[in-house]
Amino acid sequence: MSGLTHLDEDGSARMVDVGSKAMTVRQAVAQGRITMSREAAAAIAAGSVQKGDVLAVARVAGIMAAKKTSDLIPLCHPLPLSKVEIDLALDENGITATATAAITGQTGVEMEALTAVSATLLTVYDMAKALDKRMMIGDIRLLSKTGGKSGDWHA
Repeated sequence: MSGLTHLDEDGSARMVDVGSKAMTVRQAVAQGRITMSREAAAAIAAGSVQKGDVLAVARVAGIMAAKKTSDLIPLCHPLPLSKVEIDLALDENGITATATAAITGQTGVEMEALTAVSATLLTVYDMAKALDKRMMIGDIRLLSKTGGKSGDWHA
């Protein structure tokens, strides 16, 4: 077929067999951004959003999402993550979320990092939508991955 690992010789979707791959330390870092009005950003910074501490809840949502990635993305393996960290940088126009996921295992954690960032930003939107329905989520991307057969990669 096309050499894509998630397709078998007939072109059908499959979960890749990683059973014979070596256990290696792997890490992925992903990032995304939500832009918003200055008023919404100021309310989040002041901790005055009616639903509560937006940054704390968003951080927990991102961590939980990383752990549930295989429930959301059909061909991902369920992974025993050793680390999920969410960094949130708030400025006057929005929040940049950076997620780091790590494992010692047989497959990478890029999808876990990307899922963590996505859920983090969606949670910010949910918690602050009463303040600004025009918030925009974007620029979600992988910044780096280390470990595994294909080696290290950096954006």
